[in-house]
Order: sequence, then C-alpha cells, then structure tokens
Amino acid sequence: MALDEPGKDDQVFDEKGTKFVIDKDVFEQAKPINVDFIETPQGSGFKVTSSLSAAGGGCGSSCSGC
Repeated sequence: MALDEPGKDDQVFDEKGTKFVIDKDVFEQAKPINVDFIETPQGSGFKVTSSLSAAGGGCGSSCSGC
C-alpha cells in the first residue's frame, strides 16, 4: 500500500470518504479485494486480502519467495 494519485490506468473506489486507487489490470487479477484495519496484541494496521491471498504466498501474491 502507498499514498498515490489516480492515473489513467487506475480504478478508483470511494468507501465512506476514503479513496482507494488500484491499477485496473491488478484489480482484475486480484478482485475481490478487502482492506480492513485491525488491532492485535502485536500492533495495529491494515490487512489486505484478495483472491491472490488464497493462492498461497504469504504476501498475497503469486511469488514463490514471499
């Protein structure tokens, strides 16, 4: 995740006043994508899950060295 401005090849979503920007090609490969804010004993932060998460890699992608 990063802060960014939308580009011509991006899909933009507005969820309760927060804009999410993702490359259209990546979105097509990864949808549906869920972004949750979680708090655990180890700390708090964002948890991003997608159809790529179910494919295996711990980083949510298809790479083998994650």
